[in-house]
Amino acid sequence: MDPHPPQFVTEAIEPEGIERTLRGALELQRAAYRRAPMPSLEERREHLRTLKRFVLENQEPLCATISADYGHRSRHESLLAEIMPSIDGIDDAIRHLPKWMKPQRRSVDRMVFGFASNRVVPQPVGVVGVIVPWNFPINLTVVPLTAIFAAGNRAMVKMSENSRHLARLMIERLPAYFPPEKLQVFDETGGVGIEFSKLPFDHLIFTGSGRTGRAVMAAAAENLTPVTLELGGKAPAVVCDDFPLRLAAERILYVKYLNAGQICTTVDHVFVPRAQVEAFAKLAAEIVPQRYPSIDSPDYTSVIDQRAFDRLVHGLEDAKAHGARLVNLLPGPAFDVASRKISPHIVLDAPWEAELMQREIFGPILPVVPYDALDEVIDRINDGPRPLALYPFSYDSARIDRLLDHVMSGGVSINDALLHVGQHDLPFGGIGESGMGHYHGREGFETFSKLRPIFHQSRWSTVSLLYPPYGKLAERMLSFLIR
Repeated sequence: MDPHPPQFVTEAIEPEGIERTLRGALELQRAAYRRAPMPSLEERREHLRTLKRFVLENQEPLCATISADYGHRSRHESLLAEIMPSIDGIDDAIRHLPKWMKPQRRSVDRMVFGFASNRVVPQPVGVVGVIVPWNFPINLTVVPLTAIFAAGNRAMVKMSENSRHLARLMIERLPAYFPPEKLQVFDETGGVGIEFSKLPFDHLIFTGSGRTGRAVMAAAAENLTPVTLELGGKAPAVVCDDFPLRLAAERILYVKYLNAGQICTTVDHVFVPRAQVEAFAKLAAEIVPQRYPSIDSPDYTSVIDQRAFDRLVHGLEDAKAHGARLVNLLPGPAFDVASRKISPHIVLDAPWEAELMQREIFGPILPVVPYDALDEVIDRINDGPRPLALYPFSYDSARIDRLLDHVMSGGVSINDALLHVGQHDLPFGGIGESGMGHYHGREGFETFSKLRPIFHQSRWSTVSLLYPPYGKLAERMLSFLIR
């Protein structure tokens, strides 16, 4: 096997060459890790500064190539959701890294172990694989890399088949910032993802669908590779009758139609008190056109590809066939095939057997679900898989506590949506079918570190008093310690 593969892959790899190329890249990084397994604080900070420099120096081309991959993606949404949190997260890691790297002192049972000492030392695990989705491809590359580099590791990144323009840009420009033994990026040219997930990484992080996540986890299990899975699910908002309806609508609708709803932590559907459903629909019809005057607005993003577009249109048609009312919130057509834009919609009276209610929507469609009692909402959410996020809206702390106590989710934003994801000092991660493991901030550093427990024996060991042959001393000592 060639220990020096091509630095970055720009063309389709022949099927028989995919495994050889990927394994060659892994061997190169693993050999570099063995030569220098414990980068210093300054080396790690320099890697993070270099990552930041790459994002800042290329931010306009990055936004442009993401838009090309989408068909159209709002530049401001790319700056807001991709560039800004990436830079902010790097700065946060640089600032906190000395504290994160510091060995932790742990207590010792002096009665048994005398003057020995304990500590936990965070050390790099080695080479980390990152499988990146298409919806926020810079954010979901740079944020994991921030934690991976802060922890002192090396990384191989596999981009989505829907991020071909962006992948090409990164493959062309990243070698000026990082050598291949530190970072390599691979385009999805067909079959790359399958082989990538089979590699014996020291850790693998995947963001994407639950179905693909199961396949990735199964492949990683062959190598006992630990995985962090960030999946999705039907994240609900719950509006209580004490919360101002307009304020709830303004916040929920902003998050729902950001990136045309193509966010794993967006509001999938909203529970609204039955008496307020029509008022919520009226407010939506007022608020959304003020933000997006038409479907052609440059601030409104396209659906990523034809398959997703067709799925969403079919979901609307299926809901209508089930008796739901479809409300197009913008003047003009409900969708445009040429631009792959679907107008923001709310859906009223959709039964639970409708397709929109059975699977994650991942598009600009918001079902509004009436309810009469909070326990109905709790039971309905708990009847499905645990969501990646929960968004309760209430000023009543008892109601909030009831929802938090009785509905488990990956994360929570109270009286808003999505914003918990942007908090660097909060871990991000799912539970159950919405994922496993955490990253962001300190939790990201620890996820990609081995928190290595180290016991240091003193010059004289009290345990030596318990060496065999066992006699009266051992009997007395054990009786004392057990008692």
